[in-house]
Amino acid sequence: MRKVLIIEDDPDLNRNIKDAFIEEQMEADVAFDGFIAEKYLKKNEYDCIILDINLPGKNGYDICSDFRKYNAITPILMLTAFDELEDKVQGYSSGTDDYLTKPFYMKELIMRVQSLIKRKNTDNSQFENTETLVNGDLTIQTKTSKVTRQGVELTLTAREYQILFHLVQAKGELVLKRDLIKEIWGSSFDANTNTIEVYINFLRKKVDKPFGKDSIKTKIGFGYYFEDK
Repeated sequence: MRKVLIIEDDPDLNRNIKDAFIEEQMEADVAFDGFIAEKYLKKNEYDCIILDINLPGKNGYDICSDFRKYNAITPILMLTAFDELEDKVQGYSSGTDDYLTKPFYMKELIMRVQSLIKRKNTDNSQFENTETLVNGDLTIQTKTSKVTRQGVELTLTAREYQILFHLVQAKGELVLKRDLIKEIWGSSFDANTNTIEVYINFLRKKVDKPFGKDSIKTKIGFGYYFEDK
């Protein structure tokens, strides 16, 4: 049975979310503050985490960032009261996988969580099919999700790793934005161009800039490709 962790300090909303997932035949743990949430995360394994930003004790950004230091796989859906790009950028940089703005329909929350879980399982199977990808001086060990460039190991979030994997796997061929979004977030995710551009910018700062490279290329209006010459 699938299991989620709901980290939300509003007791009514927390209870409503839990009841909705129980109706979907999923188990649900709940936490009302950041410190309790961290204890759950270190003790248990979950298929998905639903995380509010504004929490007593420790906010959602810090919880997400610290969790990603030892778990880059479990998907996180962040809840926010504001639909601002700056908030999303901070959330994505912390390691979240998806966003949902309050107020929201419970059905949409369930659909997004189910999509994240499905994508996680699909990604794991796909990455296991190939042990090593190499493009120039960049190497991806898919069994361990380890990425190195010029012998230096890179620290990537789960989404950054997935995007880089698809770009390198394409062997210099153009990967369309819409295909990249569909492959990584699934067809139910309403990702706009800002979302993918934010991630590409993160990747360039980690994968290219420290090594004096310009490998992640943009074809304006179409998509991206990886070329290390």
